[in-house]
Amino acid sequence: MARQASSNSIVNFLHRFINDSRSVGALLFISSVLSIIIANGSGGGSYIDFWDKGIASPSGLHLPHSILHWINDGLMALFFFLVGMEIKRELVAGELSSLKKSLLPLFAALGGMLVPAGIYAIFNSQTEYHHGWGIPMATDIAFSLGVAAMLGKKVPVGLKTFLMALAIIDDLGAIVVIALFYGSNIQWLYIIAAAAITVALFLFPRLKIKFGWWNFLLGIVLWYCLFNSGIHATIAGVLLALTIPLDKLDHLIHQLHVPVNFFVLPVFAFANTAILIPAEFLEALNTSLNHGIMGGLFLGKPIGILLACWILVKLKWGELPRNTTWTQLAGIGVLAGIGFTMSIFITMLAFNDPASQDMAKSGVLVVSVLAMIVGYIWLSLASPKAHRD
Repeated sequence: MARQASSNSIVNFLHRFINDSRSVGALLFISSVLSIIIANGSGGGSYIDFWDKGIASPSGLHLPHSILHWINDGLMALFFFLVGMEIKRELVAGELSSLKKSLLPLFAALGGMLVPAGIYAIFNSQTEYHHGWGIPMATDIAFSLGVAAMLGKKVPVGLKTFLMALAIIDDLGAIVVIALFYGSNIQWLYIIAAAAITVALFLFPRLKIKFGWWNFLLGIVLWYCLFNSGIHATIAGVLLALTIPLDKLDHLIHQLHVPVNFFVLPVFAFANTAILIPAEFLEALNTSLNHGIMGGLFLGKPIGILLACWILVKLKWGELPRNTTWTQLAGIGVLAGIGFTMSIFITMLAFNDPASQDMAKSGVLVVSVLAMIVGYIWLSLASPKAHRD
């Protein structure tokens, strides 16, 4: 009886943990801290090398060449697929269903990209680091949503949806920046093939083709085409999600909740926080490069987002999410300053020399952690019952 009671307690705990929205953010944070500690411990070199370990592709196929790239380009496509379905549900019948509500995250994302890039340029336009202006434009969607999830009901559902939409648009913008300014070679044949597949998936319902396994098979082909096109492959997850019939969304979202949030995201966190902190850590932070990165992410993001939203609301072209205050929106702006993996990715493209890369990664790491802590405290203190200003 005692053993059965113990077993039931464990099952009940796991059930509560999985269904608690705060669990995802806590798990992401714990995974990140552990990974940084391991990476900078005695066996850190082997740990970092593990994620960069090469994986051979089958003959004739061009696929991700390391464990890290499979996680960021492959597994994370599942995360974007889940988030894309949630966005579609909100666009059709939720918090983004009106034009005014859907315009807000679009313009907020634009403001949150342009102002950080401008702040970076102020510090670095005349320096050797001028090419890194795209680094503070990015928002790490997984970590920002993870921290918001940790706050539970303290953050209104509409505000979480706003952050989700903003982060996706932000990531799309970062991908465009990478393609246009950071040397990604666009392969137009793959782009055309991906566009054709996407159009076909949208046309299936009109052609009376029922939803089935072939949709997912085409989704995999779509992912492969985008991976080889020079555009970030995870966008395939968003595109496929937008083609899913409404009557299938809830079931698929429920099916993916556990594997994505409790496997994909923790693995993503471990792999992307395997960062070696340089010996000259403090010196690296006190440079124009990191003044631009940290100022852009920590100040530029909330300023750009708030300014864009304020202009849109004053023009009556947009409205705040339901039950949301300007103070809470500012807190979301701070969370959007968690640049992390996408910022690090742009860093690797912006600079060729390891010294500049390590310097920039140090700044991204510090300011992302700062944005997590300040954003969490800010939103914890903001009253969810306060009236709009």
